Amino acid sequence: MSSSIALAVLGIVVAGVAAQWLAWRLRLPAIVLLFAVGLLLGPGLQLLHPTQAFGTVLRPLIGLGVAIVVFEGGLALDFRELRAAGEGVLRLTAVALPISFVLATVAAHGLTRMSWAVATLFGAITVVTGPTVVLPLLRQTRLQRRPASFLKWEAIVNDPVGALLGALILAALAAHGGADHGWLVMRLIGGIVLAAALGISAAFFVRWLFTHDQAPEVLKTPILLAIALGVYALCNLVIDQAGLAAATLFGITLANLRIPGLAELARFKEALVVLLVSALFIVLSASLDRQVLSSLSWPILLLTGAMMLLVRPIAIALATWRTGLSWRERALAGWMAPRGIVAAAVAGVASSQLGASYTGGALLMPAVFALIAATMVLHGFTLAPLARRLRLTLGDAPTLAIVGASAWSIDLAAALNQAGVATLLVDTFPGALAPARERSLAVLQVELLSEHGADALGDWRVDYLLAATPDHIYNSLLSTRLAPTIGRHRVAQLAPTGGEMDDWVGLSREWRGQFVGHPPMSSAQLRERWKKGWRFRLVAASAADEAGAANADHVVILLIRSSGGLVFASPEGAALSPAEQDSLMVFEKPVEQGA
Repeated sequence: MSSSIALAVLGIVVAGVAAQWLAWRLRLPAIVLLFAVGLLLGPGLQLLHPTQAFGTVLRPLIGLGVAIVVFEGGLALDFRELRAAGEGVLRLTAVALPISFVLATVAAHGLTRMSWAVATLFGAITVVTGPTVVLPLLRQTRLQRRPASFLKWEAIVNDPVGALLGALILAALAAHGGADHGWLVMRLIGGIVLAAALGISAAFFVRWLFTHDQAPEVLKTPILLAIALGVYALCNLVIDQAGLAAATLFGITLANLRIPGLAELARFKEALVVLLVSALFIVLSASLDRQVLSSLSWPILLLTGAMMLLVRPIAIALATWRTGLSWRERALAGWMAPRGIVAAAVAGVASSQLGASYTGGALLMPAVFALIAATMVLHGFTLAPLARRLRLTLGDAPTLAIVGASAWSIDLAAALNQAGVATLLVDTFPGALAPARERSLAVLQVELLSEHGADALGDWRVDYLLAATPDHIYNSLLSTRLAPTIGRHRVAQLAPTGGEMDDWVGLSREWRGQFVGHPPMSSAQLRERWKKGWRFRLVAASAADEAGAANADHVVILLIRSSGGLVFASPEGAALSPAEQDSLMVFEKPVEQGA
């Protein structure tokens, strides 16, 4: 038994991480590939059997994993977003949910042989839009802030609400009509009150611990995870699935208490959640029985189509009627409603408990599975192109943010724009940005290390960063702050005066970006050479060998790929290796001053 569990864990983790990496390389939605790999290893090749390997502990383990996912999602919910998206969020969470519940129930009863009781349970299970699906899709799709907030808040807030509603209805149905409905309602209210009390009070307790130096740094992340799992388990003792609400509220409250250092801990938890989501979707699809797949029928397929093409669009249209949402935002929200792990978990429990007690009970699991599979595949592949068509993305072109507006950095931004590379000049002083505005360059006046700055940067697509202020310590701090978000090898900074690069006696590479330029250049060197007439010029790949050779007449700054990607020229980075259609941006001495 122990060996089968170990092999199952190994297979799930390796397959999940491999699918995530392959999806990144192929630029495919990771969720779709994870689901497909699970189906292949489970029902397809019969190599992975999570239900047999883990037995009765599988469902509690899935619940703990989902609790961490919704907790981490709650950490991303900032109440300041509600100032711009509050009305839409309220409509999607408080108005669209009951409308979807009613319409889904009617559709399930009318299109299949489900009794009203089972159809009601189906409606409750499917009102959720799973954060385990929505959040990874949002990470891959660069949506504008407001539509992204709509989908994110709806997924994280509605998930525990739908799970609670499904658990309550299942408890009533499992009692075969003999349940005390008043007692069930009291349990529901008690579960909600307990979830709110535990989730919110736990967050304030964490703030006291951290701000009063009552927890060492090495224990902070374990404490957060332990408390999240603890409030989840305690609330589930009152009513099943109430723990998801507690874990979500714990994360939301923490995110809005402004606890210093929490962002650093959140990076570790985000990586943990990627691993958990990978494992959860492999388990979900690998656990499906071939009998469930063979139970798919035309009525179930019709129900799936009705849920995606009628129920969701109608619910969103009614819920957002006469609001400030644009028709584009309403159209995107009306299409996007992927279901995930919570819907599958509740459906699996419900199917096993109902059995043949109600007409159509055997159709519940196939119907929910069909909806999960269809929404994951269709929404996974269509979110990005639909958002681009509706003009709700931050842009298609990779963008380089240059922090520090000066004569030479403005000149670099203008040269890159002429080469077809999108740029954003960032500075705190309006006077420094004035020349850039006169040249119609994109600018942002903000301090990027402030909360306002991080918030403002969310309105722009930033794929690369060049920290180009005269202060190399500030450049290093900025590079370290943004590297986990943008990517360590997509962040560069100017070298210190003199170009010192010794990690042992100088600033460690761990705490700065890679030095830009081949050879590396300091702010003073760039400024002085620009005053002497040096300018930026685009060099074709055919002249790459000549331009790539370091000499006193020019400095290579960037490699511009024909696909639009950028590579910083740096002795600390990979070799440039330009292809035939690529170009180089060089900083060179005027011809009349050449050697």
